[in-house]
Amino acid sequence: MTSELKHGEERFTVHYSLQFKRACLISVSLPLSALIICFFTAYAFQYNDIQETHCRVFNVIPSISAVTGITPQTYLWRISIVFHILPRLIISAVHRSYLLGLMNVLAQPEIQSKAHFWLNAAFSLNAIETGALCGVTYISNRENYAVHEKLFIIFIISSLTHMLACIKGVNIMAELKNGTNDVLRHIQLKKKLFKISISSTIGLVVFFLQHRLFCHRLANIFFSAFSMFAFCEYIIAFANIGFHIAIILDLPTESFLVANRLTDCPLEETRKQK
Repeated sequence: MTSELKHGEERFTVHYSLQFKRACLISVSLPLSALIICFFTAYAFQYNDIQETHCRVFNVIPSISAVTGITPQTYLWRISIVFHILPRLIISAVHRSYLLGLMNVLAQPEIQSKAHFWLNAAFSLNAIETGALCGVTYISNRENYAVHEKLFIIFIISSLTHMLACIKGVNIMAELKNGTNDVLRHIQLKKKLFKISISSTIGLVVFFLQHRLFCHRLANIFFSAFSMFAFCEYIIAFANIGFHIAIILDLPTESFLVANRLTDCPLEETRKQK
């Protein structure tokens, strides 16, 4: 089914329309679904392969790298990541453009510059985060631990700074424009997810140091330091996914369009279903 619409003084034939909300959900659901499948299948059928640690202590919760670094789970994980990368970058670019479009052009130039800076920084940091995610996915800790570890650190830092820049940019932008109460309400959810990510990252670092330096076991015999590290890792992953999917709340009615411009057409506004 095609349709015709008018934008300004131009008319277009729309061949395909995809709701932004649906595109975002599909994009984010790929790694989320793959991670859940990898975890349960690895835990059920390859338990011994995902519990290896240099401390030789009892482990309950395997790390993300463990459940996605064994075959055949690694193939599913890598496919899900590569297919969601481009939509994720497009969604980030659309979100930045949408927020910049909400700004009050009559506001003080210095404040507008700040908003531009933070929103552009958020987009750039998201690109770095996405690249680091590709890196840790395709360079496993079993193949090259040193590179994998550095990429993971880059991912964590860029993820947290992306969240902070996005929140900062939206707050400044909202102050320059009336009628952005919905955006401000939605940013409260992002702030909560950011706080969860910060808290979990602190826990992740503490438990990792305990695991690597002291092979420390917690008071509960069933939970080693590495299990708690892995638990924090999953919390960070789900908070990260939640933050990206929260963009839906800012863009509830936007759509991706595949269209071509019509020439020599009347200028009256029309929308015709064929």
